[in-house]
Amino acid sequence: MPALLTELSRDRLLQASVEVFAAKGFQNGTVREICSKVGANVASVNYYFGSKEKLYAEALFFSFRQAEQRYPLTEAFDTSLTPQQRLNHFIRIFLNRILDDSALGHHGKLIAHEITDPTKALDDIVQTFIKPIFGLLSDIVGQLLGTVADQKQVNRCILGLLGQCLMFKHSRSVIDHLCADLIASPEDIQHCAEHIAQFSLLALGGLARQTAGEL
Repeated sequence: MPALLTELSRDRLLQASVEVFAAKGFQNGTVREICSKVGANVASVNYYFGSKEKLYAEALFFSFRQAEQRYPLTEAFDTSLTPQQRLNHFIRIFLNRILDDSALGHHGKLIAHEITDPTKALDDIVQTFIKPIFGLLSDIVGQLLGTVADQKQVNRCILGLLGQCLMFKHSRSVIDHLCADLIASPEDIQHCAEHIAQFSLLALGGLARQTAGEL
């Protein structure tokens, strides 16, 4: 089989696996359904990926890479900017990543499945993609809190900040019933990002002053 056709067949299976696993998760998503979406023989998964588990792991990595390419965190990693600017950028990009309704939305659902019902693939995902983001936020939040903050305090703040963003993703069905206009358009999402950033910066500033005053 020509190399180009082989690569195309592999990519089609990978794309189909993202859709199926995003909709049903690893346990309920089947190789048969994935292959039927692209008209491939079920043996194709073993041929190209080795097993269902390895196909799933590849689908997860593919999803994270796609999100990074579409919504790069370039400015958040730019240490020439102030921590306030970096945090603003991070929140805007992260919120757009998780609320993307295009084909990238399959990737967000797939990642959400893995986080709520983890498989063996989670270890590699954490090390490759999530840990660097956590480290980035640790740097930004640490600067905003000042040298008096310990790592546990920094970590609590990071999780609180991420929680504000993830609320819009994981409670979207409820938000659509209560106040759908909050995230009805790209402009609305931008306003939400600005609010989360302002809210977080005020909270971090107050916490930094309080902690410093206790010394």
